[in-house]
Amino acid sequence: MTKHKMIQPEVIPGFDVLKWKAETQARIYQDIKDMTSEEQIAYFRRGAERFDEEQRHRREERQKAESKK
Repeated sequence: MTKHKMIQPEVIPGFDVLKWKAETQARIYQDIKDMTSEEQIAYFRRGAERFDEEQRHRREERQKAESKK
């Protein structure tokens, strides 16, 4: 198992996390409200795959930056 170093989340002044959460939930609801259960599962799987790819890319970029130090 690969161990990853925990990074401190960035604090963004003026960012309203509760507003963001509500807007995101409303968007997801609109996206999936007319989908079958199978379509909803596929929707969330695609989202998870995109998230995994973004995380992989960020990790690779961090590793490149650290190796240049």
